[in-house]
Amino acid sequence: MPAPIEVRKIPLHNVSDASELAKLIDDGVMEADRVVAVIGKTEGNGGVNDYTRIIADRAFREVLLEKGSRSKEEVAQIPIVWSGGTDGVISPHATVFATLPEDAVERTDEPRLTVGYAMSDVLLPEDIGRITMVEKVAEGVRRAMAEAGIEDPADVHYVQTKTPLLTIETIRDAKSRGKDTYYDEPHGSMDLSNGTTALGIAVALGEIEMPRQEQVMRDLSLYSAVASCSSGVELDRAQIVVVGNARGHGGAYRIGHSVMRDALDQDGIWNAVRDAGLELPERPHPRDLGDRLVNVFLKCEADPTGYVRGRRNAMLDDSDVFWHRQIKATVGGVAASVTGDPAVFVSVAAVHQGPSGGGPVAAIVRA
Repeated sequence: MPAPIEVRKIPLHNVSDASELAKLIDDGVMEADRVVAVIGKTEGNGGVNDYTRIIADRAFREVLLEKGSRSKEEVAQIPIVWSGGTDGVISPHATVFATLPEDAVERTDEPRLTVGYAMSDVLLPEDIGRITMVEKVAEGVRRAMAEAGIEDPADVHYVQTKTPLLTIETIRDAKSRGKDTYYDEPHGSMDLSNGTTALGIAVALGEIEMPRQEQVMRDLSLYSAVASCSSGVELDRAQIVVVGNARGHGGAYRIGHSVMRDALDQDGIWNAVRDAGLELPERPHPRDLGDRLVNVFLKCEADPTGYVRGRRNAMLDDSDVFWHRQIKATVGGVAASVTGDPAVFVSVAAVHQGPSGGGPVAAIVRA
C-alpha cells in the first residue's frame, strides 16, 4: 500500500534559496528523510546553459542532507526536477512531496494522492530522439507506477520527467564511438528529448501504441495527456515522477488532469481542477478555489501553424526573442489569471505532450 502524501508549494526568494524547505522541516510539516520528490521553477533562461537549475538543485539537496539522516548518495537519488525560465509573471517556486507515517492520517477508500519514482536505464546521446529512448522511458514509467501503488493507468494524472539533452560534448562522444545522433548540434534537442520522452510515457500508459521512428516529432496526433517533460545537462537518464491517486492509504490531497486545446484555453485548467474533485460553478473565479488548490502543472507549445484562434502571431518568426520564452510567458499569465497565483508550474517544449499548440494540465487540491 502506498504511503500517504503531504505536499506543499514554497517560494524561492533567490536562485540559491532553500530556506522555505528548511522551514517546512523545522516546523514539523514534513520530515527531511520523508521528502520523496521536488518539482520547481527557477529563474534562468530555460535553455541548454541554464545553470540556475544546478544551483537550486544543490541548495535543496544540502538542506535535506543537513536536516535528515540519509547519506549524500541517498539524497542524490531523490528526484528533484527543475524547469528553468520564469518568463512573464511566473514566480520561482517549488512543490515538495513527502510521505507521512501511516498512523498520521485516517485511511479512506476515496482516491488520494500517491507518488512513485524511478530512474530509467542510461540514455546515450544516440538514444535521444530514437525508439530506444521511448522503450527505456516506458519501462521506467511502469516501475514508477508500481512504486506508487497504481495498477490502473487511468489513475495516473501527471508524469514529470527530466531527461538529458544533446550537447556538443555528448555529440562528440557518440561520434567517437561510431554512433550518430538525431541532430548534429544541440539546438532543438530540448524539444527532441522532451517529445521522445512523452511518447514513452504514452506507450507505458496505453495512450498510444509503440510509434514508428518516422513518427517521432512529426506525427503530432500522438501525445500523452499527462506527460510533462523537461530536459537539461545535469543527468544521463530519465528521472521519472509518477503522480496519481490510489485508494486505502488516506491523506489530504487529490490530483486530476485535463488538456489545454490552445494557449488561451482557461477551461482546460478549470477542468483539471474539477477532475481533482473540487466542485466549481459553471463560470468559476479564482476566489472559488479558496485555499484548496496546491498548484497547477502545465506544458505549453507555440502552435506550429502560427495561429491561435484564427489570429496570426509572430512567435515562430521572431529572431529577437525565442518562442520558448514568449509562449511560456503567455500561458503563465493565463494560468495565473485562473489560479490568482503567479507561482504556477509552466514548462515549454510540449511536442507529444497534449494537443499540438496546447498542452496537458494537472492540478493538486486539498480533498
